[in-house]
Amino acid sequence: MPSYYELYRRSTLGMALTDSLDELIQAGHITPQLAIQVLGQFDRSISEALSTKVKAKAVIKGNLRTYRFCDDVWTFIIKTPNFKFDHDSATADKVIIVACNARRPGE
Repeated sequence: MPSYYELYRRSTLGMALTDSLDELIQAGHITPQLAIQVLGQFDRSISEALSTKVKAKAVIKGNLRTYRFCDDVWTFIIKTPNFKFDHDSATADKVIIVACNARRPGE
């Protein structure tokens, strides 16, 4: 069975799932082993959904402050980014972009 990045567990949705699973474990409704299985399924589902269902593209312009490449993971820190989409745009003070290979090493 292929392994998936656990990157999306730190997203808002992933953190909410983790908090809910912790509450269920504390209340005795589920076991920690079941919670680990649920998080594994979340990793698979979010990765597959993002790769097959999301078709949107954006152009990002800003000041690249830091970039790193470690263990096949790129990290970019961009100050004052401007995101341009097909019919919309957005700005922020800072954004951190983490990019991983579509396939993990050894696959």
